[in-house]
Amino acid sequence: MTGSPLRDRTVVVTGAARGLGAALALECARRGARLALLGHEKPRLDAVAAALPAPALALEVDVTDAAALDTAAHQVRARLGPPSVVVANAGIAEGGPFAGSDPAEWRRVIDVNLTGSAQTARAFLPDLFRTSGYNLQIASTASLGAAPMMSAYCASKAGVEAFTHALRAEVAHHGVAVGIAYLNWIDTDMIRDADRYAVLRELRAHMPAPARRTYPPEFVAARLVRAVERRSTSVYVPGWLRLAQLARPALPSAVMRVSRRELPGLEAAGDMTATGPLGAGGLADRPAGQ
Repeated sequence: MTGSPLRDRTVVVTGAARGLGAALALECARRGARLALLGHEKPRLDAVAAALPAPALALEVDVTDAAALDTAAHQVRARLGPPSVVVANAGIAEGGPFAGSDPAEWRRVIDVNLTGSAQTARAFLPDLFRTSGYNLQIASTASLGAAPMMSAYCASKAGVEAFTHALRAEVAHHGVAVGIAYLNWIDTDMIRDADRYAVLRELRAHMPAPARRTYPPEFVAARLVRAVERRSTSVYVPGWLRLAQLARPALPSAVMRVSRRELPGLEAAGDMTATGPLGAGGLADRPAGQ
């Protein structure tokens, strides 16, 4: 770790108050990076920052607020120096049938996961140009294959995949690298909350056995930070997930077969209700009073 290319570099992580974001911050700090932690829940951000073995700056920022992101970028630049790495990790989810979904909550998932990631890149790209830096977009298995009951989340993660590929091609000649992380189930508040709902439990239960496993945030973070150090174009956690790229053409028909078999029973049992925002992070994203 003493020889890490992250040593004495500034790293920005969004969605850093808990879960994978907090684990990423710790893993980068162990390698000597200066951390800028962005997200909701300022007390939690402060606690994460205080626990890091390296200088850190905690900023309460909504990634859908472009002006607030620009202000945060200025503060990071002034306090820690221009970032060499930006990790667009902030994300939320909600589940349930699209036809009965709340339009505002559905749109909010798109705004945070897709638009928020793009606005994060926009705010920090001037710094990455200056440092010949690296932008890592956190994606998902949902980027590879869409699943029922998660239409907003799947649409947003497919969108960030396309955005990442487009951005990479635009900035490569400036010396900026752009990577994407395809992640499976992680043991976070979001996933634990999703397991409370029968329809989302069934979604995972009908996956092949390896694909049902959840992984500790620390395990995932360690592999992602190694990818950051290598400026990887893509990273898959777990590694076998790379094989899903080969199976992409067959995934829609496979999902359709399972859905036609399983959803009628769940619908008859009344188990297809909307979940609302999942996990403590999703609830924290809601405006005060809602």
